Amino acid sequence: MRENNQALIVVREWVAKAENDLKTAAHTLKLGDECPTDTVCFHAQQCGEKYLKAYLVLKGVDFPKTHDIERLMALRPRGTGLPVTGQEQAVLSDYATAARYPGWGHIPIRDARQAVAIARRVRRHMRSLLRVTAWNR
Repeated sequence: MRENNQALIVVREWVAKAENDLKTAAHTLKLGDECPTDTVCFHAQQCGEKYLKAYLVLKGVDFPKTHDIERLMALRPRGTGLPVTGQEQAVLSDYATAARYPGWGHIPIRDARQAVAIARRVRRHMRSLLRVTAWNR
């Protein structure tokens, strides 16, 4: 029982961090022409990554230190769908690494908005999975 309670604490910590990333991304989008779109995309990716990690913790699945959404997705238990395409997973993963450094180029505001939309889809789906066990105790 104690192990389960500890896992729920960790799940809640991952979720809190994911929520902060989504708030940061969504709020930063409001800057319009002054929006640092790379920052928005990074935080959108972080939101999705952290929700996936929260779910893996809940299910007792060990995961490596990685920002690779596709790699984390592969660790999910069978039957855990996610409304994110393989291409969207790859793009989000790139936002966590390559897009943060020189040489990537400018990310258009529409792409930043799309990254936030993807993060919101991941959030909605993961919260529905987490709710059943983690939020009702």
